[in-house]
Amino acid sequence: MRIGLIGDSLTEGRPGVSFFHLLQEQYPHMTFVNLGKPGESVKSLHSRLAKTKLENFDLVFLWIGVNDVYSKLLSMQAQPVAKDHEEFRDYYQKILECVSSSSKSVITVTPAIVGENLNNVPNKEIKQLNTLITSITNKYGNATTLNLHSVFEQHLSTVNSSDYISTKVLRVMKDVLFYKKPSRIDKLSKKRGLHLTLDGIHLNSIGAQIVAEEYAKMIDQHQSTNKNAIQ
Repeated sequence: MRIGLIGDSLTEGRPGVSFFHLLQEQYPHMTFVNLGKPGESVKSLHSRLAKTKLENFDLVFLWIGVNDVYSKLLSMQAQPVAKDHEEFRDYYQKILECVSSSSKSVITVTPAIVGENLNNVPNKEIKQLNTLITSITNKYGNATTLNLHSVFEQHLSTVNSSDYISTKVLRVMKDVLFYKKPSRIDKLSKKRGLHLTLDGIHLNSIGAQIVAEEYAKMIDQHQSTNKNAIQ
């Protein structure tokens, strides 16, 4: 089975711990293609897909949208972001149209968190985008939604996290360059008072394991559905 993972730095696996590698280890007989790109927003992803023809996949995970919220906190933006939710909807729908035509099945993954304080302003917008993404996804017969925000919300409800969010571009770049080993990433995460992320956005070992487990559930469900259909 060929599985495509489309998204931003969370999918690419830098900075932070890569869930992509965990999936490769769990499913060595499957082919995973990592199409994550740092700083990607819905507008920049749409532009990328318009220029490059997607391969055909059995299953695609589309995880995009967090930078359309997170970038507003940064002093400079790596990519252009949607000016409002209406524009976000338009670009997301175009992306999903493109992806669904190149894959038998699509899993749209909602943005997880911007900061581990679930009551902050960015996470309130994340919830709004999640509702938007779910409503768009429901229009496609070969697409379903994985709500990662709800999954992270459940895990964070049992712990006390700090309000830490990396908002300085140089700080993020330093994390990319100097924190590559999971052990170092987890140590810095703990120092910042975080539980699932390195910096409020990108994953530590626990966060990466959670995402890998949720993706694995969807992969197993896809296989089971196909097997039943054949029988």
